[in-house]
Amino acid sequence: MKKRLSKLTLLLIAILITGVSGVRAGEKQTITAIYIPLADHYPGIVAYEKYRDKMEKADYRIERMKSWPLLRAYFMSGEVDMAYIISPQAMDMFREKPNFRWVSLLHRDGNALAINDLLNADVKLPKERSDRKPDGKVAGAFVKAKKKLGRPTECGVPHLHATHTVVLYKYLKDHGKTLALGMGADKDVVAIEVPPPKSPAFIKKKNSRGEPASFEQSLPWADVVESGGFGHVAWYSKDVMPWPNGHVECIAIATDKCIAEKKAALKEVIHYIHQAGMDIEEARRAGGAGMVAISDMIRKHIPEHSEEAIIQSLHPDLNVINYRHLNLDKAGLKQIMDLAVEGGILKKAIDIDAFADGSFATEITEK
Repeated sequence: MKKRLSKLTLLLIAILITGVSGVRAGEKQTITAIYIPLADHYPGIVAYEKYRDKMEKADYRIERMKSWPLLRAYFMSGEVDMAYIISPQAMDMFREKPNFRWVSLLHRDGNALAINDLLNADVKLPKERSDRKPDGKVAGAFVKAKKKLGRPTECGVPHLHATHTVVLYKYLKDHGKTLALGMGADKDVVAIEVPPPKSPAFIKKKNSRGEPASFEQSLPWADVVESGGFGHVAWYSKDVMPWPNGHVECIAIATDKCIAEKKAALKEVIHYIHQAGMDIEEARRAGGAGMVAISDMIRKHIPEHSEEAIIQSLHPDLNVINYRHLNLDKAGLKQIMDLAVEGGILKKAIDIDAFADGSFATEITEK
């Protein structure tokens, strides 16, 4: 007569087979990340294209979102593992519900102010983009436009809780000017929300009405309007917000559930995001076929980013966005947070130590 195994023995065997996480040995765990079509998020796309088949622990998937509010709502629903997100919005979400952690940077620097011909008539930007700096000329043009219109001009930002809004606030503050959020007739400029993919259409619409127009958005959208002949890059955020290795901008966040149940898979994804960042850096330095290959990967997911705009945004001589040093930078995040609170962009500060999980750091991104 066969001896029956006890329930306890069967349970122990099941644990040995599947592991404490409930995943069978050798089985990949799904890591789904959501993103917005920006140069900020290129490492997540390149990691997917180049390395998803090499991942041993993670079944890495990416999903494009149409807007920051949609990305926020989807991530907070708990249906996805990771989000690539603007840092002030992530801090606002953490203040609301701290059930996720900051696990990596995605890039440094990387946004720019674009203006139309009506504003540039007063600014008279230099021909070379490398010579365009955040001096007081654009601020002066904003004030002149306000007097002409009888109201502040609108500057499109991806979200009021965006690093871009912080950069715009700092630029205006540096030149004695003021920023309103959403509305405010007594201020010099009003920041309004314009989804990044719609920012070129925003400039075109203002142009058709003969109105001064600007937006502060992530690359390559400012380069898209210049290469398209209906706007100009006025300055880059790296010159407004100088910081060692480049200022903090978009970051990667992961749910506490993902960190607890899929840590090894998440660590593998972040490793390859950092590797993809280094690949982009190598391609931009070498140029040629390598850069075209990176552009082709990106355009599979973001076809509205032209090859010309991608290559211009990643031009090594400008160096206006970079994908090195992607481990956590708490002091750099505090710089953004303090200015955001000062400018009324964030209601209050958060505990950055509680927000940060540094256990996903890699050495590869520091090379």
